[in-house]
Amino acid sequence: MTIRLTVAQALVRFLAAQYTERDGVRQRLIGATWGIFGHGNVAGLGQALVEYADEMPYHQGRNEQSMVHAAVGYARQSNRLSTHAVTTSIGPGATNLVTGAALATVNHLPVLLLPGDTFATRVADPVLQQLEVPYAGDVSVNDALRPVSRYFDRVTRPEALIPAALQAMRVLTDPVETGAVTLALPQDVQAEAHDWPDEFFTERTWTVRRPGADPAELAQAVTAIRAAKRPLLIAGGGVHHSRAEEALAEFAAATGIPVASTQAGKGSLRHDHPQDVGGVGHTGTATADELARTADLVIGVGTRYTDFTTASHTLFGHDDVRFLNLNIAPHDAHKLAGLPLVADARSGLLELTRALGTHSHRVADAYVAEYGEDKERWEQRVDACYEAEEPDVRPTQPQVLGALDAIVDESDVIINAAGSLPGDLHKLWRARSRDQYHLEYGYSCMGYEIPAAIGVKLAAPDRPVWALVGDGTYLMMPTEIVTAVQEGIAIKILLVQNHGYASIGGLSEETGGERYGTAYRYRADDGTFTGAPLPVDLAANVASLGMRVLRAKTVHDLRGALAEARAADTPTCVYVETQTADTVSGPPPAQAWWDVPVAETATRASAVKARELYERHVSTRRRHL
Repeated sequence: MTIRLTVAQALVRFLAAQYTERDGVRQRLIGATWGIFGHGNVAGLGQALVEYADEMPYHQGRNEQSMVHAAVGYARQSNRLSTHAVTTSIGPGATNLVTGAALATVNHLPVLLLPGDTFATRVADPVLQQLEVPYAGDVSVNDALRPVSRYFDRVTRPEALIPAALQAMRVLTDPVETGAVTLALPQDVQAEAHDWPDEFFTERTWTVRRPGADPAELAQAVTAIRAAKRPLLIAGGGVHHSRAEEALAEFAAATGIPVASTQAGKGSLRHDHPQDVGGVGHTGTATADELARTADLVIGVGTRYTDFTTASHTLFGHDDVRFLNLNIAPHDAHKLAGLPLVADARSGLLELTRALGTHSHRVADAYVAEYGEDKERWEQRVDACYEAEEPDVRPTQPQVLGALDAIVDESDVIINAAGSLPGDLHKLWRARSRDQYHLEYGYSCMGYEIPAAIGVKLAAPDRPVWALVGDGTYLMMPTEIVTAVQEGIAIKILLVQNHGYASIGGLSEETGGERYGTAYRYRADDGTFTGAPLPVDLAANVASLGMRVLRAKTVHDLRGALAEARAADTPTCVYVETQTADTVSGPPPAQAWWDVPVAETATRASAVKARELYERHVSTRRRHL
C-alpha cells in the first residue's frame, strides 16, 4: 500500500514516528520543529507543519542560529535521547545554521537541520539568494554545513528521502557519531508529490547502545589502577550523556580515587561528595590541579582532553604518569597514548568496580586525607569569594554567584557558555545535582545561553532554569526573549553588566594586548576605547522585548531580586552591574596555564614581558607518548 504526499509532508510524518529506547525507556526522537519561513521552505515544510500540526509541535524562532541552540539545549537536557529539528529558507537562513551546527557537533549533541535549497530541476536559475558557483553547478550555500555536520545529504529526488532519512536517524541516535545532521531540501522537491510505501511511516525505535568493555582491555585497566599510588579520575561530559553518575559515585566510594571534572563533566558527583575535588585544568581548582600534577595514573571517563583540561599539555607533570581512557569513542579513548577502554561510561565503570572489588582495591588512607584537607581549604576560598561584608554596595561577579548559590536547590539548572563566567563557575559553583551545571564549553559560543535555556525549559518544564549572561554575550543574541515571552516559557535571565569583554580583556592584558578593543566605552582622544562607559541600558532593552526586569544595584537588592525571579512563573530577568573584583572577593587566579601564543617580537614593553613569561610556560609542555 502507498500514500501520496509531498516530500515535506512525508518527512514530517516520518519524523513524528521515530523513537529512541535506552534501559527500557522509550521516547520520541524529534520532539518538535523550530522554523523561520522564507521562500525556500514556506510552501514545503511550512505547509507540511500546518498539515500535521497535531503530530509535530512547532516553535517560532527569531534567529536561525539561536533555534539550533534551543534544540541543542533540549537535546542535552534529554540526555541525547530526544532532540528538535530546525527548518530554514535558503540563503542567509541556511548559512545562519553553521555556528549552531558546529556547536552541536563539537559537543556530540544531536540536532536535525532541514535547510531549504535551490531548485533541483534548475528551471529557475539563479533563484533569489542563490550562490552561483561557476565551476560547480551542484554547489549551494548549504555545502557550508558539510564540515560541521556528522551526516549531510541533499535530497534531489523524492525517492531519495527514504535512505537519507533513515541514515539521518542512525547518526542522530549513535552515541559515538551523533552531532548535527543536515538534510538539504531543494524548494521544488519539498513540494513534489510521490507515492510512499506505508512502511515508511510505521513507528521505528532506535536503540541507543551501551557497549561493554573488551575483556582484555578491562584486564589491562584493572592492572593499571591496582598499580597506581596517586590515581586521579577526570569526569567528562560522557558521564552525563551515559547517565553514569551513580556508577561513578559507586566507583569513587569503593576505591577512594578522587574525581575532578571538566566543564562538561562538572556535577558528575555532587559538590559535597567526599571524592569530588572540583574542576580541573586552566579554570580548575587548586585541589584538582595539584592532584593532576602529581598523579601517576589519570583515568579519563568520557572526556576529549581539550587544552583547557590539560592546561595545553603542561598539567600532568609526574615523570611516570600514564593515562587510562574509558570512552565510547575509540578516537578519544586512544588520546595521550593512553590505555583504551572502549565502552559506554556507565557500563565501563560498573565493570571496573566489580573487577576491582574482587580484591578490595582502595587507595591509601593518607592520600584520601591529603585531598580531603585540600578540598576543605578550597571550600573556604569559595566562601571568601561569595561573602559580601558590605551588602549595600555593588557586587563583584563572584558575589553575584554567591547570591545565586544561596537560593537554588538541586532542581535549578544553570546555563552558561562564554566570557569570564565559565572560569568563575568551574572554580566556584557547587553543583547539587547531575544536570544543574549546564556549561557549553566545547564551542564556548556567545549567544548560546538564552535560547538554550528555552530548550532546557521545554525539556524540564517543572524546573527553574537560569541563563547566566554577560553584556557581551547578551548583545550577540537576545532575540529569543521574544520567543520565551510569546510561548510563556518561564526562563530566568541573570544579566551581568561589566561594560565589555571581561574575559578577553584579561587575556589581552596577559598576552601583551593591553586590553585593546575589549571595553564597551567611548573612544578617547588617543584613539583607544578608554572613555566613559557607553550609556547602554540593557535592562530597558530586555523590557522592550516583553520580559519582566528586576534591577539590582546592591548585594542586598540582588538577593531579593533573585528570590523573586526564582518564584516567578513568567519569563523574568535580573539585571545587575558589577564592580571590579578586589583581592579578597575576586575569583582565585588560574591554577594552571593555557597556551595563547604571544607575539615573538614587539616594541611595546607589555608584549615583551608577556613573551618572556610565555616562553617559560612553553618550556614545561610535554608530549605524552
